[in-house]
Amino acid sequence: MRKFLFPLAFFAALAAEAPQAAKAQEPYSPEEVTAEDYARAQGFLGSAMNPLVFGTGVRPSWLDDGRFWYRIATPDGHEFMIVDPVGRTRERAFDHARLAGALSEAAGESFHPFALPFSAFTMSPDGRSITFDSGVRTYACDISRYECSYERRQVGRAAGPLQSPRGRGMTPGVASPDGMKSAFIRDHNLWMRDTESGEETQLTADGVEDFGYATNNAGWTKSDRPVLLWSPDSKKIATFQHDGRGVGMMYLVTTKVGHPELEAWKYPLPEDSVIFRIHRVVIDVDNPDSPKVVRLEMPPDQHRSTICDHIYCNGAFSDVEWAPDGSQLAFVSSSRDHKEAQLRVADPETGVVRDVLYEREETYYESGEDMVNWHFFPEYNEVVWFSERTNWGHLYLYDLQTGELKHPITSGDGWRVLQVRHVDRENRMLYFTGSGKEPGDPYFQYLYSVNMDGGDVRLLTPDSANHDITFSPDFEYFVDAYSTPLDPGATVLRDMRGREVVQLQTGDILQLRAAGWQPPIPFSVKARDGVTDLYGIMFKPSHLDPAKKYPVVNYLYPGPQSGSVGSRSFSAARREHQAMAELGFVVVTVDAMGTPGRSKSFHDIYYGNMGDNGLPDQIAAIEELASRNPWMDLDRVGIWGGSGGGFASTAGILRYPDFYKVAVSTSGNHDNRNYEDDWGEKWQGLLETFADGTTNYDNQANQLVAGNLKGKLLLAHGSMDSNVPPYNTMVVVDALIAANKDFDLLLLPNRGHGLGEPYMVRRRWDYFVEHLLGSEPPKEYPMGGR
Repeated sequence: MRKFLFPLAFFAALAAEAPQAAKAQEPYSPEEVTAEDYARAQGFLGSAMNPLVFGTGVRPSWLDDGRFWYRIATPDGHEFMIVDPVGRTRERAFDHARLAGALSEAAGESFHPFALPFSAFTMSPDGRSITFDSGVRTYACDISRYECSYERRQVGRAAGPLQSPRGRGMTPGVASPDGMKSAFIRDHNLWMRDTESGEETQLTADGVEDFGYATNNAGWTKSDRPVLLWSPDSKKIATFQHDGRGVGMMYLVTTKVGHPELEAWKYPLPEDSVIFRIHRVVIDVDNPDSPKVVRLEMPPDQHRSTICDHIYCNGAFSDVEWAPDGSQLAFVSSSRDHKEAQLRVADPETGVVRDVLYEREETYYESGEDMVNWHFFPEYNEVVWFSERTNWGHLYLYDLQTGELKHPITSGDGWRVLQVRHVDRENRMLYFTGSGKEPGDPYFQYLYSVNMDGGDVRLLTPDSANHDITFSPDFEYFVDAYSTPLDPGATVLRDMRGREVVQLQTGDILQLRAAGWQPPIPFSVKARDGVTDLYGIMFKPSHLDPAKKYPVVNYLYPGPQSGSVGSRSFSAARREHQAMAELGFVVVTVDAMGTPGRSKSFHDIYYGNMGDNGLPDQIAAIEELASRNPWMDLDRVGIWGGSGGGFASTAGILRYPDFYKVAVSTSGNHDNRNYEDDWGEKWQGLLETFADGTTNYDNQANQLVAGNLKGKLLLAHGSMDSNVPPYNTMVVVDALIAANKDFDLLLLPNRGHGLGEPYMVRRRWDYFVEHLLGSEPPKEYPMGGR
């Protein structure tokens, strides 16, 4: 077992430097930052750093015989390993040198043993041969005799989408559990295709524009892939008729020579009286000659889920679950404001619906962290429910018939259940990730098990680190990749009791260190209240002179659905933080109050006041770090972020103009009345207009504080951003003009939401170098592909 010593005191100690003698410190502000400096900083981006990390990133591909293989990076290249859990063995999947020789002979070109021309393969049941694609060829290699042959394959045929024999184009489909059928949308109706014969069956006939079946549109995101859930026996489909009638439109226009193209689609806003609704249905497809549509006997639900701002979360129809035998369908109806959650069970034959249990929160109800944690067990007449009613996220067992609480399954202050990752129905065991239960960083995630009938919670991943878990298909084993921000850790195979079966890999960062990698600096500080602990990571220049004072750049993402720091697993390059630090900045990122992963009250701190954005905590963190580290210059603090971080960084320079002197804000949702309905209504509440004409959304609208601008502000947005439409930024631009304020605007034609392209990165670096560092940046430095 590998132990990481990460006590709480470690964070403060690591962030603190030996205090300097009391004397005036000269600000670090070189006359210019050269192209060579930019090139050196680029060497700290992920494109340069990540290839120097070896022995991490195990992604198992399981075989039918219970073994699995994976491909791993080594200093010599990439090798393929095969693991037998029963035999507790790990070895190379084949002789790489002999296979390279056989491939070279067959292909007529030379291949290196650890640079083979494929990253995945299919192994024959007897384990004697593999097949794989490389270029326009499909190779078959006998790995007992090491002989290879190939045949040319057709190029351009897509795997997954359905090609209509009627020539209507490619349509994404959802396959049934038995793989014999696939459901897809055509002309607003749901169709089914037999995957062997290609025969198509129309399942619904009354779907029309704005009232179609299985429509995948939340406004801010949309897709042609249908939203539905097959029953385990592949005989029924749970879906809905998506009601967009009366919902407002969104418009974007391309930039081109000649007539622009209009993109128009339904996009509800918080101010709208009507949003998307879903009319739930079950479609019986057991007899394809006469499919039967059963409408559930209930009013339409609001287009809401308990974990994301869509009903299609993590690639699945959210908050819907079939009984194992397909005899019942359970689902949660959420209120428009997310405060209320009603668990219901439907009879898929008759459409009769009954209410089981109800929960209401004063702010918003969530059923888990990025994963639905409720599960129903009709075979036991029970349901496992998730709640934060005690201020901490825990699991509870309810009676499925009466809706009465039987008992808590997990409990305790200071820690929370994150995700129920596996349900062992036969043995009544739950396997879940949790955080805060073990000493050290409260954001480290561990895997646990617990019996539905209660009892002790069993820790399955004992190493003090962040654990990334991948289960075997039969849930007899799991791959546990554990690491910290400072240590690449190791990857092991464990059984379902947490016992180590095979050591798979150990992270290797020798080349990374040799290249000058700078370990990030984890820290802990107090929040705005002076009591609550906050956790973050700091990055300082490798050439830092402690006799000088360096400007601070604060990167943030305010949430509320995620935080600024991101995963606590090892990363060679977190965004561009160290690269920016190499230009002469101290970069600080911290998970402020208002972000998830801690208590309910921690998460709720600025509910109804999104303009807070956690900024008081960001400022408190930087001030406390500067008190420990005199080389941090509190007179030169900048801030940046994208999307919600664009909203928050603009709020920072407008609401705290004496603290933040420079801001770079991209793709910001600057007034959530201009952003999709689900987002604002969950975190800010339903829109209310008061007698004096003000609203409960005024406290978060950046344009209403535009007159406060004192420093330098660069706003950037993509003109075809369909997630956060560019009008969000333009309302701030309009207000800044009205206030006669100087600012900078960068509108990127035909770009979408994520502005990670090299040009935007270079402009951000230039802006901070010129206006915060006080230096001349290199003119039009070519960032290239980063």
